[in-house]
Amino acid sequence: MYWTKTLIPTMKETPEGAEIPSHVLMLRAGLVNQVMAGAYTYLPLGFRALKKAEQIVREEMDAAGAVELAMPAISPRGLWERTGRVEAFGDVLVQLSLQRTGRKVHVVLGPTHEEIITDMVSRQISSYRQMPITLYQITAKFRNEERPRFGVLRTSEFLMKDAYSFNPSVESLGESYDKMYAAYCRIFDRCGLNYLVVEAESGPIGGDASHEFMIPAENGEDAVLHCRECGYAANREKAEIGARDFAPSEVPLAPLEQVATPGASTIEQVSGFLKCRPADLIKTLIYLADGKPIAVLVRGDHEANEGKIRRACLAVAGTAACIQKLELASPEVINKVTGAPVGFAGPVGMKEKIPILADRDVERMVNAATGANAADAHLTGVNSPRDFQPHSLADLRNAVDGDPCPRCNSNLTLRQAIEVGHVFKLGTKYSEALGARFLDAEEKLHPIIMGCYGIGVNRIIAGLIETSHDRDGIIWPVSLAPYEVLIVPVKVPDEALMKVAERLHEQLAAAGIDVLLDDRDCRAGVKFKDADLIGVPLRVVIGQRGLQEGKLEIKWRWDKESEQIDLDGAAETLAELIRAERTEATRFRGR
Repeated sequence: MYWTKTLIPTMKETPEGAEIPSHVLMLRAGLVNQVMAGAYTYLPLGFRALKKAEQIVREEMDAAGAVELAMPAISPRGLWERTGRVEAFGDVLVQLSLQRTGRKVHVVLGPTHEEIITDMVSRQISSYRQMPITLYQITAKFRNEERPRFGVLRTSEFLMKDAYSFNPSVESLGESYDKMYAAYCRIFDRCGLNYLVVEAESGPIGGDASHEFMIPAENGEDAVLHCRECGYAANREKAEIGARDFAPSEVPLAPLEQVATPGASTIEQVSGFLKCRPADLIKTLIYLADGKPIAVLVRGDHEANEGKIRRACLAVAGTAACIQKLELASPEVINKVTGAPVGFAGPVGMKEKIPILADRDVERMVNAATGANAADAHLTGVNSPRDFQPHSLADLRNAVDGDPCPRCNSNLTLRQAIEVGHVFKLGTKYSEALGARFLDAEEKLHPIIMGCYGIGVNRIIAGLIETSHDRDGIIWPVSLAPYEVLIVPVKVPDEALMKVAERLHEQLAAAGIDVLLDDRDCRAGVKFKDADLIGVPLRVVIGQRGLQEGKLEIKWRWDKESEQIDLDGAAETLAELIRAERTEATRFRGR
């Protein structure tokens, strides 16, 4: 391809509204053009990179035994009502009303495709002999993002690979899951991503049933806890907290005292009023666990973790073996069980006797402050077990930077990250709701067991750029680069020089190399700046002096120095270099 025959609108300045490096560089390098907030046109360079990522995904999914199909973006709202996800998605779900022959048809644009594929499978699969099978697609998805930002990382329309496995048993699901996990590792390795596989909240089957694939990045919107010593990694919802040794406090226990705190109901307000740290407060949260009220206690500077609370409920008498629904109680329920409005609940002297679950750090608090279960009042000098006795002690909070690792003696580090993939076990939630059942070998009917596996294809591109760039522009691996080789003739008007450039271009293209020839009649410095900005991995400079010596100058985008190769046989040499880097990426990874 010749530069003047395609569209590469590079920009010198940072575009207005671009916040993070990937957004800035995708606009400046002419990869995308913004249509509106959350919607982008992929220009030729961006489209080529996106298609390469898509092809890597497709090749590895096929190699793992998954079968590709195509599902429509549009689907009847009724399917989503049957699974309860109209309410679950809320305003994020894009809903439309179509006028058809005098009636309105209510539809949605799919943010994901569990409903559509499960409905299809319910009609096509009826026997255990037809499973296991994994079906996938690569298609556009739609979400009504309230605050689209960060370029293509958070948009209303995005390209996603979603796969769904259908299995007759939990053991079979585990095998399908492992295949997808391994395929994801191969995909992200081939894409040149520096990624972490982190444990995520498990599905309804339980166990180690969910993993997210994260790119550590300063501007990532997700937080992961990572132990650099042993490699343990988990997202904030899943991360466990290791054991800590606490020496018994020698501070004498203060008397329990009620203090008037008019208008102070938040942690910040109460700690300011009482002139203490948030860490000195016991935060009391009232939840409904399958409709039954429970109290959850965490330190004032910590955040409760609902996944951990669900698991802790198993140890509390009277709660269900598996909590299906956990939600914060309404102000009316809080007032009913505590006798106080929101912001003044505490574990001492509740109006109703309900289960109390306390985080382990609460047990170690001495002379804490907490709500008095009365309006505009708090208690000081609160100590356990003197003043209250929890029904259960467990890890109930989000891990934070510096917490002990649950696997070794080191500490966890909080890192921001970009999620690019997620694999998890769905169980039978959708198959039961949509009637996807099968007959086993004994002719007994069971719901099909499902797994779900997603990759944000756009996020591969943005995540790579976010973590692989310098002040001059993008640094692509060969596997994703829109073009692998850029030929830069220093003086375009020189016919002899251009003849060499064009012949080299033809030879490389014939050898299957993605090559771009910069045939613009402009200064070499401008061409070199643009070459670094768009990030083509291997730049070939053809100058008059080099031709006289029978040499070409080549430079890898990530190297500081260039090198010389012989003009004679240059096409073969360059093709060999690119082929080796395609498969091994040794140079890119060693940069």
